[in-house]
Amino acid sequence: RRVREAVVSTQSTGVVIAHDVDPIELVVWLPALCRKMNVPYCIVKGKARLGQLVHKKTAAAVCLTAVKPEDKNALNNLISTVKTNYNDRFDEIRKTWGGGN
Repeated sequence: RRVREAVVSTQSTGVVIAHDVDPIELVVWLPALCRKMNVPYCIVKGKARLGQLVHKKTAAAVCLTAVKPEDKNALNNLISTVKTNYNDRFDEIRKTWGGGN
């Protein structure tokens, strides 16, 4: 819920989604929302690994909202890579995996 609110209110600089969320309905709509709001997103292996980022046991999705000034450059590099591999390639990926024309 909080990830959705941050994406919709444009507070988010990026969204990270775990690949093994159960039930998948918790996060299946997030990539579409991120594309609509022009927020970079990526999918990572393991909700336990994502949970380590936020000091919890597991996490289904994480929204990046505030970044330390010394980490801004690293985040910008990460965001450009994520946009290239996920957001900008959506049509190509959809045609390959979704069976669309």
